[in-house]
Amino acid sequence: MTPDSAEARLSVSPSQDDLWPGHSRFSGFLEVFVGLVLGLCALVSVLTTIGIVVVLSVQTVEFFVHAKIGVADFLLGTELKPDASPPRFGILPLVWGTFVIAFGSSCIALPLGLMSAIYLSEYAPRAVRAVLKPSLELLAGVPTIVYGYLALLLVTPVLKAVFEPLGFRVEQFNALSACIVVGVMIVPLVSSLSEDMLSAVPQGLREAAYGLGATKFEVSTRVVLPAGLSGVVASFMLAISRAVGETMAVVLAAGMLPQITVNPLTSIETMTTYIVQVIGGEASYGSSKYLSLFAVGLALFAITLTLNIISSLVLRRYREVYQ
Repeated sequence: MTPDSAEARLSVSPSQDDLWPGHSRFSGFLEVFVGLVLGLCALVSVLTTIGIVVVLSVQTVEFFVHAKIGVADFLLGTELKPDASPPRFGILPLVWGTFVIAFGSSCIALPLGLMSAIYLSEYAPRAVRAVLKPSLELLAGVPTIVYGYLALLLVTPVLKAVFEPLGFRVEQFNALSACIVVGVMIVPLVSSLSEDMLSAVPQGLREAAYGLGATKFEVSTRVVLPAGLSGVVASFMLAISRAVGETMAVVLAAGMLPQITVNPLTSIETMTTYIVQVIGGEASYGSSKYLSLFAVGLALFAITLTLNIISSLVLRRYREVYQ
């Protein structure tokens, strides 16, 4: 068969559109439909966020009008006594307690999580890594209320046994116990995400460093860690945000006493704990105490949003360095 005859057969062979005249039109309709569905799915998160902000904002404005309190008094006030006469709604003790828990748990979780990630990525044999990494990730699946009971039944008695013979009084509900259990709880966030980023660093960077005579420790800390720093910082910010928003473990471990104190062995109250306390109490619908829930929730939302913005700025900075 000559080339001309082959080209003639190809030219007369029926195309898919000839066999099914509506195929092209149906494909175009299907593409448009799929695009709309995917766009709506992406829009759900945006609309949900907008809805949360709108609801919190409207109720917060109503709270300030009903309670006749200024924004400065609300944010900077040091007394939180919603049942007093007149009621006082200063949330500075709640903000202080929230940051105490976030800072204390971060001091525990960030170093442990990062060192675990470096070990799993650079030092652990494959068999050890296959067992150790899932074991660490199991901690993330433990209900937070279990950590609260762990603080009450294990951590606080140990703290009493250690500090009370030294002359320090340890309250049953204390900030240090909450920091320890929340720190253990967020370790998997740091270790798992950081290990994934460190393992994704190109092997060529390691081999080049070894070729220059670097030790494994130097390669891990001066080559691999800086190259994966953006992911490590992202895991840090995610863990801190989780600590800021933690509720049940803090309720059971730290107590419900709103105060500004630097003693970690005493009871404190966080913003999430206050929300749980008011919801579980006898606050009547529409009262100032009830509406204060939304104002505290909006302040907590603003804190987490600020952390996310800072995280984005830091990630953008390091991505520019290591891209």
